[in-house]
Amino acid sequence: MRHILQFLVTRWLSKTPLGLVLLGIGWWILRKRRAGRTPDMREQERRPHAPRQAAAPGPGPGGAGRTA
Repeated sequence: MRHILQFLVTRWLSKTPLGLVLLGIGWWILRKRRAGRTPDMREQERRPHAPRQAAAPGPGPGGAGRTA
């Protein structure tokens, strides 16, 4: 959701000269902030998400399931 909102705001700002200036300043500030971090901190940011697992049929969290 955050990336979609960021994308929409970026597109909206890029339509005007003032918006392009603001985007440039924001990019420059973020670049400076990222450059100041240690390599360990950057590695923590890039942790991959756990892959999603499909729900498998079988016993639920309650135990052996139905025995009827």
